[in-house]
Amino acid sequence: MRSKMVEPFVEIVRNEQAYLTEIASRGKAIIGYFCTYTPLELIHSMGIVPVRLTGSSRQTDKAYSLVPSFICPYVRGALEKGLGGEYNFLSGIIQGYTCDAACGIVNIWEENIGGKLFYSMPLPYNKSAASGEFMRARMMDLVKMLESIGGDFQEGKLRSSLELYGEIRQAMLDMYTMRYRGSLPLSAGDFLYVVLAGFITPPADYLAMLKTLVSTFTTTATRKPDGVPILVSGSIIENTRLFEIVEDRGGRIVADDLCTGYRNFSPPSGSGKDAVDALIDRYMNRFPCPSRSRVLERLPHLADLIQASGAKGVLFLFQKFCTPHLADHPVLARELNAKGIPSLAIEIAESPDVDGQFMTRIESFLEILK
Repeated sequence: MRSKMVEPFVEIVRNEQAYLTEIASRGKAIIGYFCTYTPLELIHSMGIVPVRLTGSSRQTDKAYSLVPSFICPYVRGALEKGLGGEYNFLSGIIQGYTCDAACGIVNIWEENIGGKLFYSMPLPYNKSAASGEFMRARMMDLVKMLESIGGDFQEGKLRSSLELYGEIRQAMLDMYTMRYRGSLPLSAGDFLYVVLAGFITPPADYLAMLKTLVSTFTTTATRKPDGVPILVSGSIIENTRLFEIVEDRGGRIVADDLCTGYRNFSPPSGSGKDAVDALIDRYMNRFPCPSRSRVLERLPHLADLIQASGAKGVLFLFQKFCTPHLADHPVLARELNAKGIPSLAIEIAESPDVDGQFMTRIESFLEILK
């Protein structure tokens, strides 16, 4: 049963198009993005609302006319919505260059749907002084592009945006700590709604919602920490039903390694000699994503999350055809198994129906962990 505490977040997620259309009607420019490596703080500081594009659980007939069937359901669903006019309020798309599918969709979107600004921003893979200089140059390229559609760059405004997003991420990380301790009074499905709303809601409004939510925790009974503790690792997850099934079947999601989760929030902020340096520092030291790091660099981070949360196993949930995650999985599963941590991998498609096979596999996995 959905908690009343998260109703404002659920309302925004379920009425995304109407919510954003109303914001655009007030004269606010909105830029879409796919990946959380997009420098949101910079876009926001220049007076433009960054909004993460969402997928669709419907048939993707229009998108199929432009992309092959082996493109991940998430970006294909977002393209379907764009082709259907559901993102007509967008001024364009800016994408931090991560997976090839998302960056390819940016070009297809520009040619077939249109807009004012489209940019796949190159990102360095290594951490070095030269990488930092490269990223600063690309940030300045983006500044010029945003100025061409009315954006206004000022150091002080970027500093304010960094502080705002940093406060949001810290609030979310505090909830993750409560989750480890079993004191977060939200189911995994409810918590995912809170996360998903943050990709749509303007940050100042979202921070106010988070503060209101957290204020209710002190007057609400603590959720009983029962169930088998597991960590969920994978790509973007938009279907809260998946988490509900896991917890209905006797599991308890105590941590995650998801871009719709912990990877989006850690670390909350960076540091540097100026605001642009602080922005670069944070993005170059993010909790590693398989599309931006080598698998053996990810393993210690994943092991730390398992230890901090007390997870007994790892459930890998991948978007179908998600190459970066699928390439990492054999090594991660082997290394985790060597450490005595069992894992299960399931690919998810665009269908909203979660079939019996998913439930059976979850039940079997939880039996192994008991």
